[in-house]
Amino acid sequence: MLKWLFGSKNADPSEALYNTLASAARAEKFYLQWRVPDTMEGRFDMLVLHMYLALNRLRGFGEASEPLRQALTDRFFAAMDSALREVGVGDLSVGKKVRKMAEAFFGRIQAYEAAGKQGEGALAQALARNVYESPTSPFALELAQWTLQAQKQLEGNSLADFEAGRIRFP
Repeated sequence: MLKWLFGSKNADPSEALYNTLASAARAEKFYLQWRVPDTMEGRFDMLVLHMYLALNRLRGFGEASEPLRQALTDRFFAAMDSALREVGVGDLSVGKKVRKMAEAFFGRIQAYEAAGKQGEGALAQALARNVYESPTSPFALELAQWTLQAQKQLEGNSLADFEAGRIRFP
């Protein structure tokens, strides 16, 4: 009952995984090398991209990964709620803003899943639209190549690696 106060010996695996994803999404290469806008929106987009990569790989583990997938998604939205409150969004507006973020999140996940099946060019177009808010971007192709490389790298991780937050990105 008071796990939140005193901690738990059985820590929620989604916490370690989310922290790994959030840290990876802040890597300088996205903002310096590939010119992702270093704004709240740009950082949101990089976190969503990393969430997509993790959720996509977790799906490959089948039903055994469903609790972690759900907990990770819940943790993402709790973090978004918290971030909005930290920047001063009022209580009455938080729900509306989180709802808008949820639409963006699920829309991007769906777009990346569909584009990923079509290949590098389609993924680059989806990233150009969502991350760079432009139909074309000289950096979208490089980001798409990195994304596909990250997908391959994550295939080498076990479900236990994800549960412990021991995954790495290129």
